[in-house]
Amino acid sequence: MPAEVAVLAVGAGASGSQTVSVFQCDAVALRALHARGDAPRVDAQRAYRVHITEAALAAASGASVFKAVRGEYGSGKTFFTRWLGERAKRRKFAVAEIQVSENETPLHKLETVYRRLTERLATPGFPPSALRPVVDAWSYALEEDALADGASEEELPDEVERLMTARLIEVSRHAPSFAIALRGYRNALAAGDEATASAVMAWLGGQPHVAAAARKAAGVRGDLDHFGALGFLQGLLTVLRDSGHAGLFVVLDEVETLQRVRSDARDKALNALRQLIGEVHSGRFPGLYLMITGTPAFYDGQQGVRRLAPLAQRLATDFSTDPRFDNPRAVQLRLSGFTLDSLIGLGLTIRDLYASGSSNPDRVKALADEVYIADLAKAVGGALGGKVGVAPRLFLKKLVGDVLDRIDQFEDFDPREHYALTVNTSELSDVEANAAAATSADDIALDLP
Repeated sequence: MPAEVAVLAVGAGASGSQTVSVFQCDAVALRALHARGDAPRVDAQRAYRVHITEAALAAASGASVFKAVRGEYGSGKTFFTRWLGERAKRRKFAVAEIQVSENETPLHKLETVYRRLTERLATPGFPPSALRPVVDAWSYALEEDALADGASEEELPDEVERLMTARLIEVSRHAPSFAIALRGYRNALAAGDEATASAVMAWLGGQPHVAAAARKAAGVRGDLDHFGALGFLQGLLTVLRDSGHAGLFVVLDEVETLQRVRSDARDKALNALRQLIGEVHSGRFPGLYLMITGTPAFYDGQQGVRRLAPLAQRLATDFSTDPRFDNPRAVQLRLSGFTLDSLIGLGLTIRDLYASGSSNPDRVKALADEVYIADLAKAVGGALGGKVGVAPRLFLKKLVGDVLDRIDQFEDFDPREHYALTVNTSELSDVEANAAAATSADDIALDLP
């Protein structure tokens, strides 16, 4: 099987025109389909790709960028942002994907958002959490710069301290404790006190309940709060830039969950989002590429963005035209959901990809032909209440795990004779389960005497 294959999935646009999406597929993607039913990562239209690249370069040059991705459930928002994250890593960006939720990551508590960011921070060379390797690389870069300026071994500590103060001067205006903690971390390492160094690093990452002794040794007090979180983000961007990274790509995924929280928490979260976007646009965070994802109901509905007029004005985008003419430079990017035709096209391309690594590709293609894949796509869509837009994950899982694997392994297996689609509620995501649920009172079976 080839290491990486680019395949096309063609779907009908709103006006019947053909829109093309590019899927990044490889052996890892097929293994993910076996294990979890994960769909391949999705790229947007070519104009989106060009603009996203331009935006990444802008962030790398010291600007800050904000984008909002909109799409129905199953349209590929998460896969799109993960694909962008991989592309960002290739451009030496650090990346963090944060799932917004009321219990784990409430958006109105920016200190929690910052903590999740540091926990999920990844770089081209380190998996999450890459915070400590990034800070260590920054310290090493300071030492290298000091030596390059002619500092001797005896002068090195003082020269590094001077460079640190100079480079964190702007951060110190907003979050002086960030710079103090960095010094405390370096001092603990120099003294060989690993326990204190680890505790101070946890504090820098926004972790609560750090031992008082460690905080006292570093010269800081208390825990990170809502107002200090943005200052810490500013400090993290400085450290990333000075340690050789182009910038930071952050995704706030599933912000539509704000619609389901209490009204007071929702209003606070929307205001926090407005504040964060405003700071990005003000240029406070050079090198930051911030992206959020949500459903059209979140951007257009009364329980979402429209509850806060200043936020609605910032995110306003006209989508009344043909999707072919969506402006990729607008603040919002629209991802179209799957139709039955595009789902069938995706199934065919996955089948061809699978066949390319099979010992008998002709047999795979003959038994899983276009007619059978179309029937399977219709059956899966029907099992989900006819909502094809949420079917790709389950469809691909069934196609690969239940059909193609058996064709490949058993010579006498014929999916038309030996396989019948079954869908258990235990294998459905929440969105899929809702789609599969009864849609009217007539659909509910009552056990009556």
